[in-house]
Amino acid sequence: MSDEQPTRPEWAARTTPSLQGNEHWWPDQLTLNVLHQRHPDASPFGEHFDYVEAFSQLDVDELTADVDALMTDSQDWWPADWGHYGPFFIRMSWHAAGTYRQIDGRGGGGTGAQRFAPLNSWPDNGNLDKARRLLWPIKQKYGERISWADLLVFAGNRALETMGFSTFGFGFGRADIWAPEDDIYWGPETEWLSVNDERYTGSFEDGNRVLDNPLAAVQMGLIYVNPEGPNGVPDALRSAQDVRETFGRMGMNDRETVALTVGGHTFGKMHGNAPADAVGEAPEAARINEMGVGWANKHETGLGEYTLTSGFEGAWTPTPTKWDNTYLDTIFAHQWEVTESPAGAKQWQPVEVKEGYWVPDAHVEGRMNPPVMTTADMAMIADPDYLEIAREFHEDPDRLADEFARAWYKLLHRDMGPRERYVGPQVPDEVLIWQDPVPEHEGPLVGEEEIAALKQRIADSGLTPAQLVGTAWASACTFRQTDYRGGANGARIRLEPQAGWDVNVRSGVSAVIDTLEGIGEASGANISLADLIVLGGSVGVEMAAAAAEHDVTVPFTPGRTDATQEMTEVDTFQWLEPKHDAFRNYLQKSPGIPSEHLMVDRAFMLNLSVPEMTALVGGMRAIGVNAGDDNTDGVLTDRPGQLTNDFFVNLVDMGTVWSPIGEGEERFEAEVRATGEKKWTATRVDLVFGSNSQLRAVAEEYAANGGEERMLEAFVRGFVKVMENDRFDLHR
Repeated sequence: MSDEQPTRPEWAARTTPSLQGNEHWWPDQLTLNVLHQRHPDASPFGEHFDYVEAFSQLDVDELTADVDALMTDSQDWWPADWGHYGPFFIRMSWHAAGTYRQIDGRGGGGTGAQRFAPLNSWPDNGNLDKARRLLWPIKQKYGERISWADLLVFAGNRALETMGFSTFGFGFGRADIWAPEDDIYWGPETEWLSVNDERYTGSFEDGNRVLDNPLAAVQMGLIYVNPEGPNGVPDALRSAQDVRETFGRMGMNDRETVALTVGGHTFGKMHGNAPADAVGEAPEAARINEMGVGWANKHETGLGEYTLTSGFEGAWTPTPTKWDNTYLDTIFAHQWEVTESPAGAKQWQPVEVKEGYWVPDAHVEGRMNPPVMTTADMAMIADPDYLEIAREFHEDPDRLADEFARAWYKLLHRDMGPRERYVGPQVPDEVLIWQDPVPEHEGPLVGEEEIAALKQRIADSGLTPAQLVGTAWASACTFRQTDYRGGANGARIRLEPQAGWDVNVRSGVSAVIDTLEGIGEASGANISLADLIVLGGSVGVEMAAAAAEHDVTVPFTPGRTDATQEMTEVDTFQWLEPKHDAFRNYLQKSPGIPSEHLMVDRAFMLNLSVPEMTALVGGMRAIGVNAGDDNTDGVLTDRPGQLTNDFFVNLVDMGTVWSPIGEGEERFEAEVRATGEKKWTATRVDLVFGSNSQLRAVAEEYAANGGEERMLEAFVRGFVKVMENDRFDLHR
């Protein structure tokens, strides 16, 4: 072996991305990339582009006509099954929206993320790159007036209409992103479709098989379940367990799950009429001359009758481009047995095909094929609960149509948040509980004089800045920008389940809410409790700043209303509970992820920048907003209750030495270097502002002479942002 090392040309040293970045050298390093990933300069439309305004210039009827025409405009480079692209677009829309998971609100079709890796190259999204290319002429025609995110979802919704189904409606308003969402954790596997159950604890055998949070699919590269059955084993009962868990994590109950399966599989076919190894690389690994088109099929023409996508081959019904009840007719009319597709996938087909159920071939005239089912389809009649629902739908097609329409609408819109974010002429009038509705504001908004009087009443109430700021924060910090749920509007902090959340009980928010409610009633002002809670937070910030001799005004815009318990979907709100909140130095139970990483994730959910996150943590420590009366961790000041930069001044002071408390490294104790005097305690999320190089750079600026003013400005800006994240009437 030669001792000589190969040399790289000078240009390669300058332009080739390093394969050994910071994550290679320091794999446990805190990364702040998620707080920078939606930088406005990334958009080709510029910082001030307003998609809703651009959409308002769109003729939706013209768009609809163009999409309808495309359905039957079969292209030689990707011929349509039975001359109709409808089923293809349904799958594209379903897979765009179906990545949503309610645990953390990530995924879904709301950003057009299917255009980027890894989603564009997931095995389960095979050949959907062609569906998006088919839509390109329409996108090209309308430009900025229609986002890819809206178009990818609208195409499938309209496809149903063109094949005879009446949908529940459609809401536009999804703005595109322009880079992959790198913060989304899709699973621990390092290979596609791994069968090692790396994302599970327990097993089917011990009856305790549990999918790791926050995942919602059974294998890397799938949207939901393995259609062959768990790890490729055609066991319909076990498949039903996987189906129930994965659809449940998307927020669907049993009825919605059966309706979606039956309704979705009423259309189209699966493709596996080629050897499994005939398919080339996915789009992200395709050769440069293939122009982002992946999965090149080397078998025969590789198109039409020889298409290879999932590996399954065949249609579910004899009428695959028509809305009817033949899926249930077919599955109940036959005895089924396991067979293999030409690609080797395990699938089910009738032992004997009954008259009227043969399926016309999608491309070869005169050829007839048997209907087929996957193991996941067979789960609909193997599981007793699913079977009961399927029989009900079979006997009552109108009920199936209604429940499929509603479930499909929920599937496409679940990650859009409250209904007020929907735009366009096809939004239905009915408001659904999963949209987290709040009442319309009635009467005139409170004016400046009334607001001033209310602020004075709050200031004179005896409530401390820490109580006021902490309660406002507790109300607003549930917001998550992944699916636009949570926030202060609705004052759901006083309702179940939020009223009983551990962090709210520890923080004593109920007593503060009672006092604010009394102030509102005594004032006679037309103001909601939701507004009063936020206004109280503003007063608390101003009081704490004044105590430190700073004149600060916190902007406040009224208009929130109070939701009722009947407007609140209790079961799904459980996912919004803050099990950790670095801003209040709260950690209910360690999930095995370092607290500072949880802090960054929470800051991302709240749409905060790094300077805003830093200022809010330091400022709230100074005010004393920690959860729990006896929690003084991170309160690095001799004048608690005042909005100062003391947290940063004392954190970066080289005269202080920090040591872990106990065996773990969650809490720490400070002592004066010169004397050994014990001074403060702090947590990981406190010390990271001194230990992480990027955060320390900001902390040092806030600690420097003149830095307190910069910190106060960032604190107020971040605080108002958190209070107004769910004010979709003010911004989108």
